[in-house]
Amino acid sequence: MTDDKKQEYTRRISQANSTDMVVVIYDITLDHIDEVSEAITGGDDEGFRNGIIRIRRCINELIGSLNYDYTPAGDLLQLYVYCSRRLVTVQTQRDTEALREIRSILSRLRDAYAQIADTNKSGPVMSNSESVYAGLTYGRGTLNEDVVSTPNRGFLA
Repeated sequence: MTDDKKQEYTRRISQANSTDMVVVIYDITLDHIDEVSEAITGGDDEGFRNGIIRIRRCINELIGSLNYDYTPAGDLLQLYVYCSRRLVTVQTQRDTEALREIRSILSRLRDAYAQIADTNKSGPVMSNSESVYAGLTYGRGTLNEDVVSTPNRGFLA
């Protein structure tokens, strides 16, 4: 993953509510799936192994984020476990079809979460983080972001 992507995800996480966080986890997982696919075609064994580990961690994080107070949690758990089992097939056989299947399932779930993320009006999960403001700068015509730091960022006084 590039440094720009990491920086983008860090910014998104610092401003995300609970539903947005799940969308970010899906996006990170899909990026890692793409990296594993490239590693398979490029013969990059180390990138392949690291990517599989990262995908597994993301799926475990998705499982951990389930709220069993809601009915779909059980169905989502079954989908995540299925994806985890298919990931074993990818790992042992370098099966790109299984990888595409995992990507298809997770991207559809990501799109569903992205649709409901707009209805979640709760504040950011991370309190006491930097605020990011984006806007057009006069005369330049490009989008610039300004970060406003708080003096005790990350620490509650």
